[in-house]
Amino acid sequence: MIPFVDRFKPVFDRYGIELIVPDVRERMEEADLLKYAGQFDGAICGDDRYTERVLEACSPRLKIISKWGTGIDSIDAEACARYGIKIGRTPNAFTLPVADTVMGYILAFARRQPWMDKEMKGGKWEKIPGKSLGECSLGIIGVGTIGKTVARRARAFGMKIYGNDIVDIDHVFIAETGIEMTSLETLLQNSDYVSVNCDLNPSSHHLMNSNTFALMKPNAVLINSARGPIVEEPALIAALQNKRIAGAAMDVFEVEPLPHDSPLMKMDNVMLAPHNANSSPAAWERVHWNTIKNLLDGLGIEQ
Repeated sequence: MIPFVDRFKPVFDRYGIELIVPDVRERMEEADLLKYAGQFDGAICGDDRYTERVLEACSPRLKIISKWGTGIDSIDAEACARYGIKIGRTPNAFTLPVADTVMGYILAFARRQPWMDKEMKGGKWEKIPGKSLGECSLGIIGVGTIGKTVARRARAFGMKIYGNDIVDIDHVFIAETGIEMTSLETLLQNSDYVSVNCDLNPSSHHLMNSNTFALMKPNAVLINSARGPIVEEPALIAALQNKRIAGAAMDVFEVEPLPHDSPLMKMDNVMLAPHNANSSPAAWERVHWNTIKNLLDGLGIEQ
């Protein structure tokens, strides 16, 4: 966030906005935010924890929280409504890079490239068997904007696609992609790859747990590029250790940064990334400007 502030400081100066820039590694927790309560009129945030306690302490001065990105699960939206605090965000912010990330993980596991590279660099000439994606099935949990984009990419590779969502999916999209909308149980039982692309909400918290992992195929791979708490990490670790599933690709975690002593760090059948599926300079640029616009709008500043 610091490079963002440095780059756009002239914009804030132009509108007479005084900046408070905390030193943040990943996100600000409730206690961190409470230190600044009552000192700011608007906020630009990532996944900072704007709980009801924080919002109560920040009101009535706080008028707008402008989220850098799309998901607002770390912001208590109901409390914001009660205290008259607006929320700004950028819908469809990172659809393309996240969908590409999911397909990248699928290709890596199917074609075994990271593992062959490791063997080669270790001095071994070993042909590790792979699969064509046309031989594989993909289950998409959450067929929203990102889930649909993943489905379109998977269709181009000839994959059989299953989908599950709590809302009805447009029949035109179903006809376009051939996706089979089904129950979560059926999706897990039939998918070689399971991509988590739903929002984090009370119904999806720990959606992937010991019971749902037990439904998956032993050769299946879980991919989570959505939100960490959708997957119950101890249950995932147990499923991997017990060979209940074959692998996992994780971009997000229940605790971020992922603790160094997490067993996931030492597993050869796991690919990890530091919440970086949104990596795209073009997408970042659009989100930068929209985040500033939402802030100015929320403060009632004409542009």
